[in-house]
Formats: sequence, structure tokens, C-alpha cells
Amino acid sequence: MGMTTNTMHTTANTMHTTANRTTGSEMPASVTAGGSTGHAGAAPLGVGAPVTPRLDFAKAAPKAFRALIGFDAAAREGLDPALVELIQIRASHLNHCAYCLHMHTNDARKAGESEDRLHMVAVWREARHFFTPKEQAALALTEAVTLVAGGGVPHDVYAEAAARFDEQELAHVLALIFTINTWNRVALSTAKVAGTDTRA
Repeated sequence: MGMTTNTMHTTANTMHTTANRTTGSEMPASVTAGGSTGHAGAAPLGVGAPVTPRLDFAKAAPKAFRALIGFDAAAREGLDPALVELIQIRASHLNHCAYCLHMHTNDARKAGESEDRLHMVAVWREARHFFTPKEQAALALTEAVTLVAGGGVPHDVYAEAAARFDEQELAHVLALIFTINTWNRVALSTAKVAGTDTRA
């Protein structure tokens, strides 16, 4: 995936940026008109369920928001932009974050990512030939860290990632996984709606 360049969220409604963005990150997301749950385990909202407006995180906690943007920007430094989007897309799948998933799949397309690969991210184990061994290791690590409460990060998953990335790269991959998971949670908690990203 040849991902994005320097795109960034400039308003509270678009709190999260793309691949090589200097302000990048995920934001609120997922309560759609049809009612998706924002995260696994929650009861789905009924069709037409009222959506109560929630706080604007960027405006209500600007220092925390800016710190998160800075962490996100630092995390992606030195990483292949295509890999950055793969990680963000897979974590957003697992967290059921429609806002972030919509944002990052669009960012990936704009940067030249193929539709075939985008469709295969969620089932990458059954479509390994679409992804490099390095990408596969990052996807497995993304899943383990995102679902860490279910069984920690298995030794074999970590060892494979450590074999594919040098220490600095691996640290940045982990940092990016941490940030996308945080952005997903901000998006879900504040009920950001998929498709409302207003970045240029």
C-alpha cells in the first residue's frame, strides 16, 4: 500500500490524520444511522435509536488531544506509510470503529492502495499472498496488542515481529498500535459518525 502523505485533522470533528500526517490520528467514530455498536461486547443500537450529542474531545481536553496527536506523529516516524495504514485498518476492524476504518481505508485508496488488499486485511491469514512477511508480522502483533485482555501478547507473535523489524522499528510499530487503539476509543466513546471526516 502506498499510503498517505501529509494529511491532518484540523478541526475537532476530524481529530485524526493519515499515514504521513504530522498531526495524525483516529478520532471518534462509529454510531451510524443504522446503529452499529462501537465495540465488541456492547449491545447493538437499534435502527433509528436516538443519538445524544457527546462532547467534542479536542475542544474539551485540548492539551490531551494535542499530546495524542504528537504521540501519533512520533509513532509513525520511519515506518512505511503502507504498513501504517494496514495497522490502523486492522485495529479499527477489531475495535468496530467505523469512523476510523472509513478514514483509513479512504486514506489508503488516495495513496494508491489496491482494493484487493483493502478487502483482504480483515482475513489476511487466509490471504497471506497479498501481504509481505513483514506486513503479516505487524498484523498479527496488531491483533495481539489490540485484544491483549484476551490472552496477552503471545511469545511467538512477538518473536516473529522482532525477527522482521529492528528494535527501533518494532518500538514504533508498537507505539502506532497503541495510538490507533486510543483513537478508536476516543471515537467510539464520543460517538463519531463514519463518513464525517472533513479533512481536505
